[in-house]
Amino acid sequence: MEREFTAVFQKRGRWYVAYVEEIPGVNTQARTRKEARRNLREALLLIIETNRTLPAKHPRRNTRREPKAVQVLNGVG
Repeated sequence: MEREFTAVFQKRGRWYVAYVEEIPGVNTQARTRKEARRNLREALLLIIETNRTLPAKHPRRNTRREPKAVQVLNGVG
């Protein structure tokens, strides 16, 4: 399954700071935009993997997973 996210890159001095708008905690910094793009992809995959495994590692009786679709218009959900 492939999903699309919004990556934001900001040049700050000699560094590129990057984050994914839709998922808090997915951020990085690097000396080049190419490196920041690679780092951001890795950070995104790690956060998604971690979020999926947390319920299994810390099960709760009343935990339930279900799909949720939302339509985003003009950057506002």
